[in-house]
Amino acid sequence: MGTESEVTESGVGIRRRNCLCTKDDFLPEESFKSWVNYANALRQTPTRLIERALTRSDDATELEAKSRSQHEMKKTLTWWDLIWFGMGAVIGAGIFVLTGLEASQDAGPAVVLSYAVSGVSALLSVFCYTEFAVEIPVAGGSFAYLRVELGDFVAFIAAGNILLEYVIGGAAVARSWTSYFATLLNFKPDKFLITAHGLAKGYNQLDPIAVGVCFIICIIAIRSTKGSSRLNYVASIIHIVVIIFIIVCGLIKADTKNYTPFTPFGARGIFKASAVLFFAYVGFDAVSTMAEETKDPARDIPIGLVGSMVITTTVYCLLAITLCLMQPYQSIDPNAPFSVAFKAVGWSWAQYIVAAGALKGMTSVLLVGAVGQARYLTHIARTHMMPPWFSYVDEKTGTPVNATAVMMSATAIIAFFTKLDILSNLLSISTLFIFMLVSLALLVRRYYVSGVTTNANRNKLIVCLLLILGSSIATAAYWGLSENGWIAYCITLPIWFAATAGICIFVPQARNPKLWGVPLVPWLPSASIAINLFLLGSIDKDSFIRFAGWTGFLLVYYFFFGLHASYDTAKEFERSKVWKNKNIEEGNGTSNGLDSKHAPSAPVASGN
Repeated sequence: MGTESEVTESGVGIRRRNCLCTKDDFLPEESFKSWVNYANALRQTPTRLIERALTRSDDATELEAKSRSQHEMKKTLTWWDLIWFGMGAVIGAGIFVLTGLEASQDAGPAVVLSYAVSGVSALLSVFCYTEFAVEIPVAGGSFAYLRVELGDFVAFIAAGNILLEYVIGGAAVARSWTSYFATLLNFKPDKFLITAHGLAKGYNQLDPIAVGVCFIICIIAIRSTKGSSRLNYVASIIHIVVIIFIIVCGLIKADTKNYTPFTPFGARGIFKASAVLFFAYVGFDAVSTMAEETKDPARDIPIGLVGSMVITTTVYCLLAITLCLMQPYQSIDPNAPFSVAFKAVGWSWAQYIVAAGALKGMTSVLLVGAVGQARYLTHIARTHMMPPWFSYVDEKTGTPVNATAVMMSATAIIAFFTKLDILSNLLSISTLFIFMLVSLALLVRRYYVSGVTTNANRNKLIVCLLLILGSSIATAAYWGLSENGWIAYCITLPIWFAATAGICIFVPQARNPKLWGVPLVPWLPSASIAINLFLLGSIDKDSFIRFAGWTGFLLVYYFFFGLHASYDTAKEFERSKVWKNKNIEEGNGTSNGLDSKHAPSAPVASGN
């Protein structure tokens, strides 16, 4: 950062190069100009909270928010890039590590059904993401979509969990990278971990290699998005070749006796594994954050998102079948299952090919995750819910440098301390919660438009949505609490069906998609809500406690900082719109000698 300064939309000079950061890089808003202003802002917290909770953004506002990053991201990606980004983002630690963990402990050979259930859930969410990404092609992903349809407050809570999802996902993959690197060198998977006896169990296996991998990935992600795409493309091709090798050679050594019994842990084990294995599908939402850098979003995003998810689900199921045919489920290694499986059937040489392919796959996952998480944080910072320093896009590289560096640093810290099983459960909660909200937002988008939807239809929609959510939560809770009961399902499932049918029959659609739309609305997004919430019912209690702790931290930050920063930014945007409209009405738009470069403008945020 330096002595030169740039004038932003709000008129605040932010130093960018060759100097230390200033306070205005992080808290430039009026509420933080002095302690008196801050005290006044805190006194207005209830009023401001109500105002922001009820405020929805709109498509145009989210698109205009790109100007808060000083420089545009470069439009260099096509559907081909997105497909490979999608596969690179998803096929990694989930399949190469969690398959063994869940097959041996929860599902047995029926882990293939667990992958199928998780895949269906993810695919339903992909459809919802795709419509939003085509209509609102910005880097904010689900954060931007939720701001438009469910308001600032819900979007912020989701945003915090989005960031947690990426940090935890990256940390889990980085630790798995170390395990497979050890097997590649013919060591045990935990060879390079350092035990710190003074730390709590689950956090005492230190992983310095994971930190180094995160640092290298960070440098690559900062340098160029297109360069990251090319590296991911090459790595993914090698990865696919190795996967084909695993499937073909693994089936050669298959023994059908290993598939008996098929469901040793019953249906409950299958769904419990599905909830954890949802981790294996995390990452496709990173592709939606690249919409801002896509040449033709209407064509490229649907092909890229849906195509990559269908390919990924098929690959996962084939790999799960292969692994369980090679070894009895009780003998599968939870850390490096495929490498050890080939060693167990007498093909020790193959473990090196498997380990090398797994490393390539996990490198792709880390790279795409680094690209995606930085773009989420960039768009969140554009609204000032996070400090605007994170929104800076470098003019030369066209990448969000600050956001990338901070997110990958957080990933490295978590990866250094925390075990994979703790990470995977917590990650699944955050992801399922976010996917449920995006599906809910899609229903709101289709059936409610302010000024178009009548009060009667709005009220019908609210009742039906509450019934869908309530019945889905009740189904998940009953599944989690009752071992053998079934009576409650006879009540909750018909309520879900009736509520969805109620929207279909009694609430007219208020908006049709302009370019690409989700099929079978409202049934598809409603099913997505139900299955995402149902899978939450299979996650352990401790993970929910950690999730509640993180959400509590987000609320504290929001009430003391994010709320007031976003409130001030929204009000400044409203004043700017009034100023612009007044100039246009008086004929002072550009004819008075002010062009768009010199006319003042306000920070872009919701306030409509």
